[in-house]
Amino acid sequence: MFTGIVEELGEIVASEQLADAARLTIKGKLVTSDAGHGDSIAVNGVCLTVVDVVDADSFTVDVMAETLNRSSIGALGLGDKVNLERAAALNSRLGGHLVQGHVDGTGAVLARTPSENWDVVRISLPGNLARYVVEKGSITVDGISLTVSALGISEAPSENGDRDWFEVSLIPTTLSLTNLGAAPVGAMVNLEVDVIAKYVERLQQRG
Repeated sequence: MFTGIVEELGEIVASEQLADAARLTIKGKLVTSDAGHGDSIAVNGVCLTVVDVVDADSFTVDVMAETLNRSSIGALGLGDKVNLERAAALNSRLGGHLVQGHVDGTGAVLARTPSENWDVVRISLPGNLARYVVEKGSITVDGISLTVSALGISEAPSENGDRDWFEVSLIPTTLSLTNLGAAPVGAMVNLEVDVIAKYVERLQQRG
């Protein structure tokens, strides 16, 4: 379990393609400092398991085909920046919201509107996820816990066919300490909706 509070901006330093998976080596001094084999680290919002600690600054993870196909992890290349967060401890503060690290889908950055102190970023929302997203609710974008500031439907679909969109407002800290600060229009991002909404829907269906 994670909180969506990014601890560190890491970097992909090696990538090995396997038969039906990929092995990534990721540099991140802070999250590596106490990492061990089998630990969970969220990489752009995807919960991955540490295979090996290479040195004091980097660790390796294996990414199975299912994850590569359903997230933006498969598009990562050498030098790409990634958001990193270690799994939450039972005695830690819940600064964001409950995040599982299980990506529900991907969206694309549709627009960025900068202002003096923050950026408003519009992101496409897959139709099957739209019912879980509400204004002022929480959503995880590339592992970042964010508050939805606006929702809407486009007249024309985006390149991936989505019509729904949502907006988030990024404060200076988020702009400088996460990869979303530099994500250009068209960039693919991982989305995880609030798990509580999915449980409520399931309970209503069973009732």
